[in-house]
Amino acid sequence: MNDHGSAVTGLDAEFQALRPRLLGVAYGLLGSLDEAEDVVQDAWLRLRSAGAADGGDEIRDVTGWLVVTVSRLALDVLRSARHRREEYVGPWLPEPLVTGPILTRADPAERVTLDESMNMAMLVVLESLSPAERTAFVLHDVFGLTFAEVGAAVGRSPAACRQLAARARAHVASRAPRFDVDPSEHRRVVHAFARACAGDDIDALLALLDPDVVFRSDGGGRVRAGRRPVLGAAKVARLLFGVRRFGPYEMVPAVVNGWPGLLRYRGDRLVSVIGLTVAGGRVTAVDMVLNPDKLARVTRADETRS
Repeated sequence: MNDHGSAVTGLDAEFQALRPRLLGVAYGLLGSLDEAEDVVQDAWLRLRSAGAADGGDEIRDVTGWLVVTVSRLALDVLRSARHRREEYVGPWLPEPLVTGPILTRADPAERVTLDESMNMAMLVVLESLSPAERTAFVLHDVFGLTFAEVGAAVGRSPAACRQLAARARAHVASRAPRFDVDPSEHRRVVHAFARACAGDDIDALLALLDPDVVFRSDGGGRVRAGRRPVLGAAKVARLLFGVRRFGPYEMVPAVVNGWPGLLRYRGDRLVSVIGLTVAGGRVTAVDMVLNPDKLARVTRADETRS
Protein backbone atom coordinates (compact mmCIF):
# COMPACT_ATOMS: atom_id res chain seq x y z
CA MET A 1 0.00 0.00 0.00
CA ASN A 2 1.36 3.45 -0.85
CA ASP A 3 1.86 6.19 1.73
CA HIS A 4 -1.37 7.94 0.80
CA GLY A 5 -3.32 4.71 1.18
CA SER A 6 -1.74 4.08 4.57
CA ALA A 7 -2.56 7.62 5.66
CA VAL A 8 -6.20 7.25 4.65
CA THR A 9 -6.43 3.89 6.42
CA GLY A 10 -5.03 5.50 9.57
CA LEU A 11 -7.48 8.37 9.28
CA ASP A 12 -10.35 5.93 8.84
CA ALA A 13 -9.46 4.12 12.08
CA GLU A 14 -9.18 7.41 13.96
CA PHE A 15 -12.44 8.66 12.52
CA GLN A 16 -14.32 5.49 13.45
CA ALA A 17 -13.06 5.77 17.02
CA LEU A 18 -14.22 9.39 17.19
CA ARG A 19 -17.52 8.88 15.39
CA PRO A 20 -19.73 8.39 18.49
CA ARG A 21 -18.45 11.67 19.97
CA LEU A 22 -18.82 13.52 16.68
CA LEU A 23 -22.40 12.29 16.37
CA GLY A 24 -23.03 13.46 19.93
CA VAL A 25 -21.71 16.94 19.12
CA ALA A 26 -23.76 17.21 15.92
CA TYR A 27 -26.91 15.86 17.58
CA GLY A 28 -26.51 18.29 20.48
CA LEU A 29 -26.44 21.13 17.96
CA LEU A 30 -29.20 19.87 15.68
CA GLY A 31 -31.55 17.63 17.67
CA SER A 32 -31.78 15.31 14.66
CA LEU A 33 -29.82 12.12 14.26
CA ASP A 34 -30.45 12.06 10.50
CA GLU A 35 -28.95 15.53 10.10
CA ALA A 36 -26.15 14.69 12.54
CA GLU A 37 -25.16 11.61 10.54
CA ASP A 38 -25.13 13.64 7.32
CA VAL A 39 -22.88 16.26 8.91
CA VAL A 40 -20.45 13.69 10.31
CA GLN A 41 -20.28 11.88 6.97
CA ASP A 42 -19.58 15.17 5.19
CA ALA A 43 -16.76 15.88 7.65
CA TRP A 44 -15.32 12.42 7.02
CA LEU A 45 -15.33 12.95 3.26
CA ARG A 46 -13.52 16.25 3.73
CA LEU A 47 -10.99 14.66 6.06
CA ARG A 48 -10.43 11.76 3.72
CA SER A 49 -9.89 14.12 0.79
CA ALA A 50 -7.43 16.22 2.77
CA GLY A 51 -5.63 13.15 4.09
CA ALA A 52 -5.29 11.58 0.65
CA ALA A 53 -4.02 14.85 -0.80
CA ASP A 54 -1.27 15.53 1.69
CA GLY A 55 -0.72 12.25 3.49
CA GLY A 56 -2.28 13.65 6.62
CA ASP A 57 0.81 15.71 7.42
CA GLU A 58 -1.02 19.04 7.49
CA ILE A 59 -3.71 17.83 9.90
CA ARG A 60 -1.72 17.37 13.07
CA ASP A 61 -4.72 17.24 15.39
CA VAL A 62 -7.30 15.04 13.67
CA THR A 63 -9.64 15.07 16.66
CA GLY A 64 -9.67 18.85 16.88
CA TRP A 65 -10.02 19.19 13.11
CA LEU A 66 -13.00 16.85 13.02
CA VAL A 67 -14.81 18.41 15.99
CA VAL A 68 -14.40 21.92 14.56
CA THR A 69 -15.42 20.80 11.06
CA VAL A 70 -18.48 18.93 12.32
CA SER A 71 -19.44 21.96 14.40
CA ARG A 72 -19.08 24.33 11.45
CA LEU A 73 -21.18 22.11 9.21
CA ALA A 74 -23.81 21.61 11.92
CA LEU A 75 -24.00 25.36 12.50
CA ASP A 76 -24.68 25.88 8.78
CA VAL A 77 -27.48 23.30 8.92
CA LEU A 78 -28.87 24.82 12.12
CA ARG A 79 -29.05 28.27 10.55
CA SER A 80 -30.88 26.96 7.51
CA ALA A 81 -33.22 24.86 9.67
CA ARG A 82 -34.44 27.73 11.84
CA HIS A 83 -37.02 28.93 9.30
CA ARG A 84 -38.33 25.39 8.76
CA ARG A 85 -38.73 24.92 12.48
CA GLU A 86 -40.51 28.26 12.85
CA GLU A 87 -43.01 27.03 10.24
CA TYR A 88 -43.36 23.65 11.98
CA VAL A 89 -46.89 22.59 12.93
CA GLY A 90 -47.09 22.62 16.73
CA PRO A 91 -44.15 22.29 19.14
CA TRP A 92 -40.89 21.03 17.64
CA LEU A 93 -39.24 18.30 19.69
CA PRO A 94 -35.90 16.64 18.92
CA GLU A 95 -35.70 13.24 17.33
CA PRO A 96 -35.52 10.93 20.37
CA LEU A 97 -32.46 8.76 20.86
CA VAL A 98 -33.82 5.50 22.21
CA THR A 99 -31.42 2.88 23.52
CA GLY A 100 -31.64 -0.30 25.51
CA PRO A 101 -33.01 -3.79 24.84
CA ILE A 102 -35.74 -2.42 22.59
CA LEU A 103 -33.18 -1.76 19.86
CA THR A 104 -30.79 -3.95 17.95
CA ARG A 105 -27.09 -3.33 18.41
CA ALA A 106 -26.86 -2.21 14.80
CA ASP A 107 -29.01 0.82 15.46
CA PRO A 108 -27.08 4.11 15.08
CA ALA A 109 -28.50 5.42 18.36
CA GLU A 110 -26.31 2.89 20.15
CA ARG A 111 -23.23 4.50 18.62
CA VAL A 112 -23.78 8.04 19.85
CA THR A 113 -21.86 9.41 22.81
CA LEU A 114 -24.64 11.51 24.34
CA ASP A 115 -23.88 13.80 27.25
CA GLU A 116 -26.32 13.21 30.11
CA SER A 117 -27.41 16.86 29.94
CA MET A 118 -28.77 16.38 26.42
CA ASN A 119 -32.15 15.20 27.67
CA MET A 120 -35.32 16.10 25.81
CA ALA A 121 -36.16 19.07 28.03
CA MET A 122 -32.68 20.58 27.66
CA LEU A 123 -32.81 20.25 23.87
CA VAL A 124 -36.15 22.07 23.88
CA VAL A 125 -34.53 24.97 25.76
CA LEU A 126 -31.57 25.00 23.35
CA GLU A 127 -34.02 25.55 20.49
CA SER A 128 -34.72 29.02 21.89
CA LEU A 129 -31.07 30.10 21.56
CA SER A 130 -29.57 31.67 18.47
CA PRO A 131 -27.50 29.24 16.37
CA ALA A 132 -24.25 30.90 17.50
CA GLU A 133 -25.27 30.87 21.17
CA ARG A 134 -26.31 27.25 20.99
CA THR A 135 -23.05 26.26 19.32
CA ALA A 136 -20.93 28.15 21.85
CA PHE A 137 -22.83 26.65 24.79
CA VAL A 138 -22.86 23.06 23.52
CA LEU A 139 -19.23 23.06 22.45
CA HIS A 140 -17.84 24.78 25.54
CA ASP A 141 -20.17 23.94 28.42
CA VAL A 142 -21.20 20.44 27.33
CA PHE A 143 -18.23 19.10 25.36
CA GLY A 144 -15.43 21.13 26.97
CA LEU A 145 -13.90 22.82 23.93
CA THR A 146 -11.77 25.90 24.50
CA PHE A 147 -13.08 29.25 23.34
CA ALA A 148 -10.36 29.31 20.71
CA GLU A 149 -11.76 26.07 19.29
CA VAL A 150 -15.32 27.40 19.58
CA GLY A 151 -14.20 30.51 17.73
CA ALA A 152 -12.83 28.39 14.90
CA ALA A 153 -16.21 26.71 14.56
CA VAL A 154 -18.38 29.82 14.92
CA GLY A 155 -16.12 32.19 13.00
CA ARG A 156 -15.79 34.69 15.85
CA SER A 157 -13.08 35.69 18.29
CA PRO A 158 -12.60 33.70 21.51
CA ALA A 159 -13.77 36.75 23.50
CA ALA A 160 -16.95 36.99 21.45
CA CYS A 161 -17.57 33.25 21.94
CA ARG A 162 -17.10 33.67 25.68
CA GLN A 163 -19.89 36.26 25.64
CA LEU A 164 -22.10 34.02 23.51
CA ALA A 165 -21.65 31.14 25.95
CA ALA A 166 -22.33 33.40 28.94
CA ARG A 167 -25.61 34.64 27.44
CA ALA A 168 -26.62 31.08 26.55
CA ARG A 169 -25.69 29.84 30.02
CA ALA A 170 -27.84 32.48 31.70
CA HIS A 171 -30.75 31.65 29.41
CA VAL A 172 -30.41 27.91 30.04
CA ALA A 173 -30.11 28.42 33.80
CA SER A 174 -33.36 30.39 33.84
CA ARG A 175 -35.35 27.96 31.71
CA ALA A 176 -33.81 24.48 31.82
CA PRO A 177 -35.09 22.13 34.52
CA ARG A 178 -32.73 20.98 37.21
CA PHE A 179 -31.71 17.46 36.34
CA ASP A 180 -29.80 16.23 39.37
CA VAL A 181 -32.16 13.38 40.21
CA ASP A 182 -30.67 9.96 40.81
CA PRO A 183 -31.28 7.62 37.83
CA SER A 184 -32.89 4.99 40.05
CA GLU A 185 -35.30 7.59 41.46
CA HIS A 186 -36.04 8.81 37.95
CA ARG A 187 -36.77 5.24 36.88
CA ARG A 188 -39.09 4.71 39.86
CA VAL A 189 -41.11 7.83 38.98
CA VAL A 190 -41.27 6.85 35.29
CA HIS A 191 -42.59 3.39 36.13
CA ALA A 192 -45.15 4.86 38.55
CA PHE A 193 -46.19 7.33 35.82
CA ALA A 194 -46.74 4.46 33.36
CA ARG A 195 -48.86 2.56 35.90
CA ALA A 196 -50.90 5.66 36.70
CA CYS A 197 -51.59 6.39 33.03
CA ALA A 198 -52.77 2.82 32.53
CA GLY A 199 -54.94 2.78 35.66
CA ASP A 200 -58.29 4.37 36.47
CA ASP A 201 -57.17 6.53 39.39
CA ILE A 202 -56.54 10.06 38.17
CA ASP A 203 -55.53 11.07 41.70
CA ALA A 204 -52.56 8.69 41.49
CA LEU A 205 -51.43 10.47 38.34
CA LEU A 206 -51.98 13.91 39.85
CA ALA A 207 -49.80 12.93 42.80
CA LEU A 208 -46.93 12.24 40.40
CA LEU A 209 -47.24 15.47 38.43
CA ASP A 210 -45.59 18.68 39.54
CA PRO A 211 -48.19 21.47 39.90
CA ASP A 212 -46.42 23.39 37.11
CA VAL A 213 -45.80 20.40 34.84
CA VAL A 214 -45.61 21.15 31.11
CA PHE A 215 -46.77 18.73 28.41
CA ARG A 216 -45.47 19.08 24.85
CA SER A 217 -46.45 16.87 21.94
CA ASP A 218 -44.87 16.82 18.48
CA GLY A 219 -47.01 15.46 15.66
CA GLY A 220 -45.43 17.63 12.99
CA GLY A 221 -48.79 17.95 11.25
CA ARG A 222 -48.61 14.25 10.43
CA VAL A 223 -50.71 12.91 13.30
CA ARG A 224 -53.06 14.39 15.89
CA ALA A 225 -51.15 16.35 18.54
CA GLY A 226 -51.50 19.53 20.58
CA ARG A 227 -50.58 22.75 18.79
CA ARG A 228 -49.42 24.37 22.04
CA PRO A 229 -47.88 23.17 25.29
CA VAL A 230 -50.31 22.26 28.08
CA LEU A 231 -49.50 23.63 31.54
CA GLY A 232 -50.56 22.50 34.99
CA ALA A 233 -51.10 19.13 36.66
CA ALA A 234 -54.90 19.04 36.33
CA LYS A 235 -54.92 19.83 32.60
CA VAL A 236 -52.05 17.44 31.84
CA ALA A 237 -53.67 14.62 33.82
CA ARG A 238 -56.98 15.06 32.00
CA LEU A 239 -55.15 15.08 28.66
CA LEU A 240 -53.24 11.89 29.47
CA PHE A 241 -56.41 10.15 30.58
CA GLY A 242 -58.23 11.44 27.52
CA VAL A 243 -55.73 9.73 25.22
CA ARG A 244 -57.27 6.40 26.22
CA ARG A 245 -60.43 7.14 24.26
CA PHE A 246 -58.46 6.39 21.10
CA GLY A 247 -58.00 2.77 22.20
CA PRO A 248 -55.91 0.70 24.60
CA TYR A 249 -52.16 1.08 24.61
CA GLU A 250 -49.09 -0.33 26.30
CA MET A 251 -46.23 1.60 27.89
CA VAL A 252 -42.79 -0.01 27.45
CA PRO A 253 -39.81 1.28 29.48
CA ALA A 254 -36.81 2.44 27.45
CA VAL A 255 -33.84 4.80 27.72
CA VAL A 256 -34.74 8.08 26.00
CA ASN A 257 -31.85 10.49 25.48
CA GLY A 258 -29.87 8.78 28.20
CA TRP A 259 -32.63 8.75 30.85
CA PRO A 260 -35.53 6.45 31.69
CA GLY A 261 -38.50 7.08 29.39
CA LEU A 262 -41.36 5.25 27.75
CA LEU A 263 -42.46 3.90 24.39
CA ARG A 264 -46.22 3.88 23.80
CA TYR A 265 -47.65 1.11 21.60
CA ARG A 266 -51.09 0.41 20.21
CA GLY A 267 -50.93 -3.27 19.46
CA ASP A 268 -47.63 -3.78 17.67
CA ARG A 269 -47.41 -0.21 16.37
CA LEU A 270 -45.23 2.35 18.10
CA VAL A 271 -47.20 5.60 18.34
CA SER A 272 -44.99 7.78 20.54
CA VAL A 273 -41.76 8.09 22.47
CA ILE A 274 -42.06 9.88 25.81
CA GLY A 275 -39.27 11.71 27.57
CA LEU A 276 -39.94 12.60 31.20
CA THR A 277 -38.18 15.20 33.30
CA VAL A 278 -38.24 14.45 37.02
CA ALA A 279 -37.40 16.66 40.01
CA GLY A 280 -38.31 16.26 43.66
CA GLY A 281 -39.99 12.92 43.01
CA ARG A 282 -42.45 14.43 40.52
CA VAL A 283 -42.73 14.77 36.76
CA THR A 284 -42.03 18.36 35.73
CA ALA A 285 -42.14 17.90 31.94
CA VAL A 286 -43.66 15.36 29.56
CA ASP A 287 -42.28 15.47 26.01
CA MET A 288 -44.18 13.18 23.65
CA VAL A 289 -42.86 12.63 20.12
CA LEU A 290 -45.58 11.34 17.78
CA ASN A 291 -44.26 12.48 14.40
CA PRO A 292 -43.76 9.20 12.48
CA ASP A 293 -40.68 10.60 10.74
CA LYS A 294 -38.98 10.97 14.11
CA LEU A 295 -39.97 7.48 15.22
CA ALA A 296 -38.65 5.66 12.15
CA ARG A 297 -35.41 4.48 13.76
CA VAL A 298 -37.31 3.00 16.68
CA THR A 299 -40.02 1.35 14.60
CA ARG A 300 -37.37 -0.51 12.61
CA ALA A 301 -36.62 -2.39 15.84
CA ASP A 302 -40.22 -3.23 16.78
CA GLU A 303 -39.67 -6.91 16.24
CA THR A 304 -37.17 -6.97 19.13
CA ARG A 305 -39.90 -6.08 21.66
CA SER A 306 -40.71 -8.97 23.93
